[in-house]
Parts: sequence; structure tokens; C-alpha cells
Amino acid sequence: MSKALGGILVLDLTTEFWASLGAAMLADFGADVVRIEALPAARASRAGAAREDALRSWDDARDDGEQPAPWNYRLELANRNKLGVALDLDSESGRAVARELALKADVLLTDRPRAVLERHGLDYQTLARLKPDLIYAQGSGFGPQGPDRDLPALDEIAAARAGMMPILPQPGKPPVYPGHGQMYTAVMLAFGVAAALHHRLRTGEGQEVDTSLLAGNMYGASLDLQAFLAIGGERFLHPIARLDAGNPMSGTMYRAEDGPWVTLTMPDTDRWWPDFAPLVGLDPGDPRFDSHDKRCGENRLELMRVLEDAFRRRPAAHWRDAFTERQLSADVIEDYSHPAADEQVYRNRYILALDHPSLGPIKMLGFPILMNESPARLYRTAPCLGQHSAEVLHELLGYSEDRITALKEEGAIV
Repeated sequence: MSKALGGILVLDLTTEFWASLGAAMLADFGADVVRIEALPAARASRAGAAREDALRSWDDARDDGEQPAPWNYRLELANRNKLGVALDLDSESGRAVARELALKADVLLTDRPRAVLERHGLDYQTLARLKPDLIYAQGSGFGPQGPDRDLPALDEIAAARAGMMPILPQPGKPPVYPGHGQMYTAVMLAFGVAAALHHRLRTGEGQEVDTSLLAGNMYGASLDLQAFLAIGGERFLHPIARLDAGNPMSGTMYRAEDGPWVTLTMPDTDRWWPDFAPLVGLDPGDPRFDSHDKRCGENRLELMRVLEDAFRRRPAAHWRDAFTERQLSADVIEDYSHPAADEQVYRNRYILALDHPSLGPIKMLGFPILMNESPARLYRTAPCLGQHSAEVLHELLGYSEDRITALKEEGAIV
């Protein structure tokens, strides 16, 4: 099978998980991604993450008495399929190597502060003058324009501004950080690169691509945010109590006998009612609920009470089987243990079970996009610090063994 992005060279100058994941998505589809880690900070960063993950593994092990092998799972996910180069960007030799690699690349992808990039001669303006067809992808906190363009790229801060956090909890509870904005931003970053590559294929022109955590968080709330932009109103600004929902059969949750919650998504109740009513012990012709207006209007609270009582009488597995049998738009709300063991997930390669060369059998998130002719694949696990420095400098830049050795002795590379 071919590689969708085969022949594309990407220089990965990212530091944060979400931006690195955007580069990994390009690597999954066959781009040659060279990740540069900046010395000496990279050593401390890797050591700190390894300690944190080891402590988390130890805490998790206390439930079953077994101690799993600690591993830097964030680095593994964000840097799979990449070649690893370690450079001292504070040295002129290290910066020179980075600039040479940038001028060989089709794409440079980074989330580093603009001032740092300018100081290292790795900013868009400098590189575009030397390589006009370069695609320069910047992941930022708040976008390339405006007074906050140089604020740190932290997802929690961007999420705080995006408007979703106060409406997620039940009324009276603190705002909830959803944590998904950085994932949207990672996908947008990869998509922006793909779109720019298509443009370059037609025109020969490179360009600067920017997406931000603020944009990612806003698009994570796009349906409600667009509704607020269109019609305004207080109801989009505050959380809604579960029993204040306007439709007992859509967006409303009920607890099953054994604890899990059941969610219903049947906004057109007339369509679903004939099959749904018998499932919960009701006659479809019950005069209290025999029209959409009654179900969602005058008798809304009564229907909610009936449904609460019905769902509490049977366990979650019963309800899932019943929903599936009747092809109803409803399901059980699961925790992470469900996708971790779901056959559907493994059949579609959303999670991969693999034998890691150092860690042995592990499970890792797979590929959210399936393509039958040029699919995403796992070509290599995440590199160790500087694992491919000599290989990349020799094969891409033509450096001799003596020159590479001198750079290592100087401390400019690992």
C-alpha cells in the first residue's frame, strides 16, 4: 500500500503534547517527520515526564497489587513514527543544523514562542525568504493577531476563554475543564498542513499556517456557540439542570439499576415513541404522552419521573441490548474501560495492541481516520533522545562522520 503523505519531509519543532500529536498524524500517513528536541531542556523534560508517569503507574497498581512497567506514554503517542534529533539550539552550531534541516523540509511545524523562533533564525519571515515554498505551521495559544498573540499556549487558559466551561456542570457546581480543545487543535494543525500542501501542489507557493488553542476550544463548542451568535439568550450562558431539559427523550440522562447512566437522543419523539414506549412499560396510546407536545410540554416532568423509575429497575446491560434490538437512538454512558476492551474499537484500529521493543505488550491509541488505499500505519515507536541524529544529518544534510563526531564532542547534538 502507498503512503498518503509519502515523500513529504516535516521538521517537528514542537514542545507540547497537542502540537506534537499534530505532527504525529502526518507521520501516521507516511510523512517523514524529523523531531528536534532542544538540549539541555529535553533531558530534564523527559526525566520529569518519566518520573510522573512512574508515580501514576505505581498509584494505579495499588488496586490490584501488580506494578506495571513505567513508560512515557504521552511521548510514545505524540512521537510515534518520527525520527529523533537532539540539538542545542542555544549554540550557533545547533541553530545552524536546525536551519539547514528547515531549508530541506517541505513543512516546519512548531508551537514555540515567536520571539524564541526569531532569536534562533527559525521564524517564518527568515525561512520563507530562503525557501518560498516552505509550509510553516504554527500552533499558538490565541492566534497570530491581536494583543494576546504571544501569551503562552496553554489549553486550560484557552478553554477558560472559549465559553464552554461554565455550562458543563450541573447548576451551582464549579466550571469543568473539558480538556478536548487541544485535541481539536492538533487535528486542525494537521489539516491546515494538508490543505497547504495541496495548494502548493497546484501553485508552487508555500505559506504560513496558524491554528490556536482558543480556536480549537471554540470549535469544540461550535454548535452552542454558533447558536448563541445567531440568537443570543441567557440559556446558552448558564448550565441547565438535568430535569430542566425541554425534551425527556433527548439529551436527558437516567440512571440504570447498577449505577451507569443511560442517555437518550430522540428529539423527534413522534418517530421513536411507538418503539420506545413499550420498552419502558408504557402504552404508546397512553393519553398523558400520546403527542410530542404532551411529552415535551404539559406532561414533560411526569414523563421524566416515569422514565427515571423505569430505568432504575434494570441494569445497564439490559438497556443496551434493548436499545440495539429496537435500533433506538440511545446508549449507556461508559468510562474509559469500555473502549479499552471494545471489539469495535480494535476492529477499526482505534486502539492498537502491539509488542513494544522495550516495554513488551502494550496498548496504544490507533488511527481515527481510515483510508483503504493509503492507510495510517505504525512504522516505528517514539525515538529515544537523539536516536537518529547521526542518521538524519548524514542522509539529509550529507554530513561526514567526522563532522557529526565533532558536533557531538562540542555538545551541539546528541
